[in-house]
Amino acid sequence: MRVCGAVDLGASGGRVIAGIVDKGEVELRTVHRFGHRAERRDGRLRWPYADLKAQVLTGLRALARAYPDVASIGIDTWGVDYGLLDESGVLLADPVSYRDDRTAGVVDAVHERFGGVENLYDVNGLQPLPINTVYQLAADGWDRAAAVVMLPDLIVHELTGERGTELTIASTTGLLDVRTRDWSPEVLTALGLPSELLPPLRTAGDVVGPLRSEVVRATGLRPDVLVVRVGSHDTASAVAGLHGHEGPAAFVSSGTWSLVGLELDGPIVSSESLRAGAGNELGADGQTLFLRNLAGLWLLQESLVAWGNPDLHPLLAAAEALPSGGPVVDVDSNELIAPGAMPDRIDALVRATGQRPPDGAPATVRCILDSLGTAYAESTRELARLAGTELRGIHLVGGGSQNEVLRRLTSELTGLPVVAGPVEATARGNVLVQAGRLWPEMS
Repeated sequence: MRVCGAVDLGASGGRVIAGIVDKGEVELRTVHRFGHRAERRDGRLRWPYADLKAQVLTGLRALARAYPDVASIGIDTWGVDYGLLDESGVLLADPVSYRDDRTAGVVDAVHERFGGVENLYDVNGLQPLPINTVYQLAADGWDRAAAVVMLPDLIVHELTGERGTELTIASTTGLLDVRTRDWSPEVLTALGLPSELLPPLRTAGDVVGPLRSEVVRATGLRPDVLVVRVGSHDTASAVAGLHGHEGPAAFVSSGTWSLVGLELDGPIVSSESLRAGAGNELGADGQTLFLRNLAGLWLLQESLVAWGNPDLHPLLAAAEALPSGGPVVDVDSNELIAPGAMPDRIDALVRATGQRPPDGAPATVRCILDSLGTAYAESTRELARLAGTELRGIHLVGGGSQNEVLRRLTSELTGLPVVAGPVEATARGNVLVQAGRLWPEMS
């Protein structure tokens, strides 16, 4: 039995999963699952990194107990967030969450340094969202930092001591040149960010090396277990984990965020793609992921928190029973990024567009699902038009693939067949990259 461990960290929860690999097929078995949230500390919304690291180590202990012969580990996380390390490799402070509001006053200033957003987009090809690393760094101070390390690479550093930046996560930062796939001198100069603060770029499939001795002691993993860089941006791993679909197909990775896109041979960087809110990121196999980054199940998660965390299933059933034609909101709205009071903010957006606001929790749930389905349909049509392709289907993966209402709405609104699942596409892609590196004869 050949086993790879996938550490898959999403913005609202994480899992450590064993991937049993046999002749190109992967069976996934979850050994540890946990939830987490950013917390307000020192005036900033931060990820409690010590807790996150402790949960990862707990999961690796469970992995070692259940599968003593595990061969390797791969790490993927959400994009754009990072930690600042000092000269000794110690984290200076808990990483700030992309949902913190500190970028609100710097986005326009960054664009002005480039003579407009169009010039920045021409370099990095990235959808200009306020959550992007380039804006976060413009709002932060790094005078005491020796390195800016993206979150999945920070976990790799904790496990092995090695410092690097895997390309798929680098492609979420806005610091990468979309054409050369190297750190952009123009962007770094505009930020005043010294290039030596950015670790060297690495590709998915690179073997980092063995675990630190203290990690071996803490987890019970064998000393020869390797850490392999995977598509460390969770979207890249999710796309790598897709099942086949005949003809050109879009993907929708539906989790806390919704990533809607196409796999292409190269980037599309034009004034039209900028106006459409389309960006270019990288897949684990080097393909361009031409996509839009939309709000996702975060809208539903935060609404449940506001309502005291009721059972979701009765709410979904009640929402599905409501007639179609209810209100929808722009899930791209910056008003929906921050945590807290989500139903009230949805209500305000509905009223601002002259629609009748949802009446009660089931109606709000239906509004969220209708809005997501509408956004998926509009985005897939526009991306396909810009790419000059005709779609024959949609892959819906991640947590949203379990939501039958969302799957049906997406199919109805796009007029396309929807292949739902795998739910754990990200972990599957994570494991497949490891297996392809360690046992190429099996791929």
